[in-house]
Amino acid sequence: MKRKICVVVTARPSYSRIRTALRAIQKHPDLELQLVVAASALLERYGTAIDTIEADGFDIAAKVYMVLEGENLQSMAKTTGLGIMELATAFGNLEPDAVVTIADRYETLATTVAASYMNIPVVHVQGGEVTGSIDEKVRHAVTKLSDLHLVSTAGAAERVTRMGERPESVHVTGCPSVDIAREVVDRRGRALDFDPVERYGGVGDEFTPEDYIVVLQHPVTTEVEQSRQQALISLRAVRELNVPTYWFWPNVDAGSDGTSKAIRSFRELEDASGMRFFKSMAPSDFLVLLLGSRCLLGNSSVGIRECSYLGIPVVNVGSRQAGRERGGNVVDCAYSQEDVVAAARRQMENGPFPCDELYGDGQAGHRIAAKLAAEELTIEKRITY
Repeated sequence: MKRKICVVVTARPSYSRIRTALRAIQKHPDLELQLVVAASALLERYGTAIDTIEADGFDIAAKVYMVLEGENLQSMAKTTGLGIMELATAFGNLEPDAVVTIADRYETLATTVAASYMNIPVVHVQGGEVTGSIDEKVRHAVTKLSDLHLVSTAGAAERVTRMGERPESVHVTGCPSVDIAREVVDRRGRALDFDPVERYGGVGDEFTPEDYIVVLQHPVTTEVEQSRQQALISLRAVRELNVPTYWFWPNVDAGSDGTSKAIRSFRELEDASGMRFFKSMAPSDFLVLLLGSRCLLGNSSVGIRECSYLGIPVVNVGSRQAGRERGGNVVDCAYSQEDVVAAARRQMENGPFPCDELYGDGQAGHRIAAKLAAEELTIEKRITY
């Protein structure tokens, strides 16, 4: 009998970080994929990731609507609670042999709590990493509730075992999002082979996609009150750089309303010429866009993970990725227009960096599926003295 593996995807980044593992699970003779799509991955204003998931040929076992309006701290907490309730129903219907949860979002915590209380073994992908904001607390809490740990780096594995997890339950697989980066380079190269406006629309200026940068900036949940001002600093820095820019809207975290308002007010009241704004792109297309860029500016983990493998110059702004392992392609700076401009110019002048396999070699999906088939998936019994 095939082992039923329920994977919960709750946001557009979560999908890109697990897609190759989904494909490997789908193809494995001893595994049955149960894909649950939930939270902002279902919502149009965050790019409707479910459309990309279905276009990639995955069947959806359940859809879980759980996001409360507000994009503030209360709505995050309430969404987590609602998610526990709704995901518990989905797990009760599907009766999986294990639940796979990804990374460090509050929806990840809801997934883990629901499965743990239902005595379903939990498999955590991308645990053991260090970052800023509340994400690190959530990630480590999920680690302590999980039974099998499939981590991206050797450093992450060491942290998980130091937290008291059995070494035999911790495996370095690499990050599945790097698999997509490898596929992009192998199949499509570094040339931008599509028109972003024609394929994804967006709003703002149109320009020839030859010499451009990309911006992906999210709010920081522990700096919610500053999210609007932080976005304005980046917007004004980009304007000063005077380079055509593809800018992506923020995720659903608390503070995203402030980031979004900054973008809207900047477009209405200041000079946003040379900027084009998008909700999202399919993971492969986004990486192709990045490959053709002079640098990525913002605070997304894509700058740390995929861009290290691809050698894309990155300007990481602020505290959101503080402490995360990074390659030589990343320059850090504070929220200062002068600092952001100086760092971006330095990175653009540098050009591409060598490939760094810190987060994997592009084979993580196969390793994850193999571990899910081979490992004993049981509730770990811990004895504390």
